Amino acid sequence: MNFFNSIASIFQEHLTLIQVSLFAGLISILWFAEVFISANPWKKKLNHSSINFLFIFTALPIQLAITLGVLVISDWVVSHHWGLLFLLPHPESFWVKYVIGFFLLDFFEYAYHVTMHKVNRLWKFHLIHHTDTQLDVSTTIREHPGETFIRVCFLGLWVFLSGASLGLLVLRQTVQTFSNIIAHTHLQLPEKIDRVLGWLLITPNLHHVHHHDSMPYTDCNYGDVFSIWDRIFGTYKEMDHSAINYGLDIFDAKHSDKFVYLVKTPFNEEYLKPKANLPL
Repeated sequence: MNFFNSIASIFQEHLTLIQVSLFAGLISILWFAEVFISANPWKKKLNHSSINFLFIFTALPIQLAITLGVLVISDWVVSHHWGLLFLLPHPESFWVKYVIGFFLLDFFEYAYHVTMHKVNRLWKFHLIHHTDTQLDVSTTIREHPGETFIRVCFLGLWVFLSGASLGLLVLRQTVQTFSNIIAHTHLQLPEKIDRVLGWLLITPNLHHVHHHDSMPYTDCNYGDVFSIWDRIFGTYKEMDHSAINYGLDIFDAKHSDKFVYLVKTPFNEEYLKPKANLPL
């Protein structure tokens, strides 16, 4: 308990620097790993990644500003013993505060991801992430600034509902960062290892299926860290990697590398064809 509280204090004092350093460091390492392993020329990869990296400049200010509000919410719920975790016996115990709390936040993130796919107005922001036709680690940061705002606001709601402490948020965001970045790398796990890990975790192999360009695979494998929610709610799917086509069949691929066009897309009805399973 003291260990997590100490780590949480360090993050609170240097939150911006640590988050940015962790995120940038892991993406850089995996990006270069992809360069060495991939058969694609590094210049072609750099041209592709440069479009995704531009989203850092729109997302980072929003992310950091609203995260301050999330921390305020976390401090309030802990001070007032508010949230689902405080309804359980021994809410200050390690198992409730960190283990159950981690699973609860992960379930909430699963619910968030499903919502972004099923609510049409929200999907128009989220689809920008899916328009990447060359999935690699840089796709992790391909997020419309509108979705950044929506995502962090939802995080504030999850903290309010759960009663998540700062220590839990530090643990959760650190593991989530590693999980999301690794899931988007085009490096795949050996089949046997993937099958074992895939019973509990979202692996790169499973997340690649989520980035297939057409239904029903686009609406599967929503899990953030754990794959158990997809198994429980029937959204788990597997697919042979050789059959996966990245991108979206409702989006003209010639626009997938045009940054300004991508930023405008959610606000321009003529840019979109309706997705059959979504309400207008």
